[in-house]
Amino acid sequence: MHDDRIGHAMNEARIFRGGERVDALSPYDRGHAYGDGLFETLLAHRGELPWWGAHWARLARGAQRIGLPLPDPAQVRCEAAQLLEDLGAVLKLILTRGEGGRGYAPSVQAEPVWTISRHPVPPAPRAGGLNLRWCDLRLSEQPALAGLKHCNRLEQVLARAEWDDPAIDEGLLRNAAGEVVCATAANVFALIDGQWRTPPLERCGVAGICREFLIPLAQARVERLSPEDLQRADAIFLCNAVRGILPVARLGERHWAPHPALAGLRRRLGAAHPALVPLED
Repeated sequence: MHDDRIGHAMNEARIFRGGERVDALSPYDRGHAYGDGLFETLLAHRGELPWWGAHWARLARGAQRIGLPLPDPAQVRCEAAQLLEDLGAVLKLILTRGEGGRGYAPSVQAEPVWTISRHPVPPAPRAGGLNLRWCDLRLSEQPALAGLKHCNRLEQVLARAEWDDPAIDEGLLRNAAGEVVCATAANVFALIDGQWRTPPLERCGVAGICREFLIPLAQARVERLSPEDLQRADAIFLCNAVRGILPVARLGERHWAPHPALAGLRRRLGAAHPALVPLED
């Protein structure tokens, strides 16, 4: 990835109730109380958001499914531009149902609240590929929420808390049946018998923007994968919209050398998102 991807953007956030900017998040906000909301995490390049349309479309799909009104997209985009200036940064957009009293029943009168914040780009991934582990936590299955990037991420928090070894970069998660779903903050692809494959997400997991882009690009099959499938794969990578394609070098006792099929995919991904151009290019 180019040097300007590794920005030094200071953290900054703006909060809005409806279309009006407010000074602070209410202690009665349902996103804070119940995780009643959605979020998107976008990678900027020189102040632009190359995948803005895809992120907004996913936010809109999620909002429709949980019955959450959307803010004005033009206002959100304008605020994003002001925050980003010409920086390479990570932009996070959180949309919640707004204020509510004690109890789960949502108020039909509540105004949605949205927060937009700017953060530094994470450092470049480990040279040679990621080192992974299996997480003990199993993802619960809830088809009504499957695929959504909703604000209740406690499962991911608990999974990520399972290790503090700096030699481990990520953890893989399985469902109750033991099938592979994703990593704590990324989707997973495996090259098996010459075919890229990625797990289905109709029962749990987040349908990532980068995953959505890569399925047709890699001509990947969406099918169930077992841990044994990953162990016999010729190559594995993780992906998300902030870090792009992350080749995997080790999972448990299995090691993988760099695979030529990954180099081509990374170049094609970089052609679609300039902040994700591989460093070696």
